[in-house]
Amino acid sequence: MTISVFDLFSIGIGPSSSHTVGPMRAARQFTERLQGSLAHVTHVRVELFGSLGATGTGHGTPGAVVLGLEGAEPETVDPDHVRVRAEEIRRDGRLRMAGEHPVTVEIVMSLQAMAFHSNGMVFTAFAADGAAVDSHVYYSVGGGFIVDEEDTGASADGVSVPFPFRTAAELVALCDEQRCRISDLVIANEQALGDGGQLRDGLLRIWQTMQECVAHGLTATGTLPGGLRVRRRAAALAAALEADPSDPLYAMDWVTVYALAVNEENAGGGRVVTAPTNGAAGIIPAVLHYYWRFVPGADDDGVVEFLLTAAAIGQLFKTNASISGAEVGCQGEVGSACSMAAAGLAAVMGGTPAQVENAAEIGIEHNLGLTCDPVGGLVQIPCIERNAVASVKAITAARMALFGDGTHHVSLDTAIKTMRDTGADMADKYKETSRGGLALNVVEC
Repeated sequence: MTISVFDLFSIGIGPSSSHTVGPMRAARQFTERLQGSLAHVTHVRVELFGSLGATGTGHGTPGAVVLGLEGAEPETVDPDHVRVRAEEIRRDGRLRMAGEHPVTVEIVMSLQAMAFHSNGMVFTAFAADGAAVDSHVYYSVGGGFIVDEEDTGASADGVSVPFPFRTAAELVALCDEQRCRISDLVIANEQALGDGGQLRDGLLRIWQTMQECVAHGLTATGTLPGGLRVRRRAAALAAALEADPSDPLYAMDWVTVYALAVNEENAGGGRVVTAPTNGAAGIIPAVLHYYWRFVPGADDDGVVEFLLTAAAIGQLFKTNASISGAEVGCQGEVGSACSMAAAGLAAVMGGTPAQVENAAEIGIEHNLGLTCDPVGGLVQIPCIERNAVASVKAITAARMALFGDGTHHVSLDTAIKTMRDTGADMADKYKETSRGGLALNVVEC
């Protein structure tokens, strides 16, 4: 499958790309499948398997599914409407498929994982006599991506790009051959995918949404939804920083605040940019804000180059490993985002393709083995603070790489393979099920 920049960076709602955004898209697709026979449908059953069944309630999956069945899309739906409408449907047990056809709905949660991917969903529509009108399987494979059961064996979509690459070594070699930046190759490939004409405007819209998310997060106070009653801290920390800008780590403290602001918005079900997932949505915006505010000469061209470079690294993770916490743990989410952000920052600070690859490698190497063990099934502890720590780590990785010449011992390709292998060895209880690690021990305490 050829991956576009706008597959990795998409506008949606929190708290989870795999548990909220993906299921909403799958539900909408199932509704569209039924257009010719929708009049015969009286009841819909949705079965959520694996990680979706284990932590779907805390991640907002049932609400996302029912809104998707009504025709909502993650990019355009009002987050406040999702909360209100989902509660109405939960109370009444009825919804309007495609926004108009009334049906009853039933959601079944199961801890059993399906064979292709942990985040499996089975949608079945029934007629009044109990006969199945249609049934279909979807998988939410991370970052809001969904895979139809009929496409699980597909390896490519047939789209040819001028500069194909499957490894970081190939990417750097192409840049050397063409005497260009990584972002230049991505632009050429996006043009082949049909996104070239909208690329700059689309990326600046992504950046604008990131800025709006941070701004909203810096004004919101109170506690986040869910039984943990986690306090929002970004606004208070921002006020403290503004009152005393003399701290020598002032810029890095702002990076922390930016990441907290985004992930508090995500945990509250607000509007965020999936980058490349919602659980890791704060890292790239935080590092981009660092670039915008604290790096001399920052401009829109730099923002575009940052996002294009980060997307190239994200494509490598998506192609050769995974960005799904349910598949490889949080190393696939926060680790991938840290690597992408480090690469983007290194690029806009004048790094060569080899230095950019080095920055990306440092970013993932020191997140290897990171588990996904959300306390209470909520994208709050340890997720919010973890984004802040990884944002600072990404800046450190970029700076370390820029001090060198791009030569290093462990390649990005080796680190990505190691992440994939580590994820395969990781026990399922550490993959977004809330049945191990902090999720178990905090509850027991």
